[in-house]
Amino acid sequence: MLKSFSNIKIPMTKTLNITLALLISLILTGCAATSSTKSGAVGIDRKQHMELVTEEQAVNQSALAYQQTIKEAQTKKLLNTDSKETQRVRSIAQKLIAQVGIFRPDAVNWKWEINVQDSKEINAYCMAGGKIMVYTGLLDQIKPTDDELAAVMGHEISHALREHVREQMSRAKAQQIGILGLAAIIGVTTDSSKNAAATLAIGAPIAAVALTLPNSRTAEHEADEMGLELAARAGYNPNAAVSLWEKMGKASNGSKPPEILSTHPADASRIEDIKRLIPVVMPLYQQASK
Repeated sequence: MLKSFSNIKIPMTKTLNITLALLISLILTGCAATSSTKSGAVGIDRKQHMELVTEEQAVNQSALAYQQTIKEAQTKKLLNTDSKETQRVRSIAQKLIAQVGIFRPDAVNWKWEINVQDSKEINAYCMAGGKIMVYTGLLDQIKPTDDELAAVMGHEISHALREHVREQMSRAKAQQIGILGLAAIIGVTTDSSKNAAATLAIGAPIAAVALTLPNSRTAEHEADEMGLELAARAGYNPNAAVSLWEKMGKASNGSKPPEILSTHPADASRIEDIKRLIPVVMPLYQQASK
């Protein structure tokens, strides 16, 4: 016998969130889960839902965004202003790129681009398809050794190999579809177009935020682990990843939020994860060093 819940009152906003979450879950569950990379020595084996956006779409959109960035930096004379530093970054990147086949053979033939942009921001990124940018703020303020810079770039390259951007885009698209479905359900069940419109108004910012959020903590941990292996295979000391994030922590001056409030792992959590895997990748580094 079905039990009546007519006496239980749930706030409308909570109802919307629950229904939207269920719709998104159903949409993603209906897609076949896959893994964008081989597991490597570090054992990355999480299944990903990203079928709502094709790899080609993610690569093309990333390429357009990258070219726009390059154009703007050139106009402002902020691109590759230090030839020695640019050469250094590209040399390290090429050694890392030579190792990407261990995780996905097709990536060896990506149209890789590596550039350095003048910016005080301590940052670097690698877009889908292998579009790399390193900011001078990272080089000037962190002052990384080659081993430490390899740890950063290995991390960013791993985001691209793992297709984390495509994964985010797919989830954002699922949210948009879920919002439309939720609006339709509310419009029908309440017989009110105003309620449906209100749902869309609430949902639109959610979808927009999803497109601009940094990578999830899970994605960050995966990039740390894969990047550690890439750097080790390329002949860079994996212990440098520890000193790198220690420097990053000091550079933040305690301004980072607690881990539970951030999409990035706390420095302590990140370092603990890296230390756990150093014995796994150390033989790869030792072999490469020979």
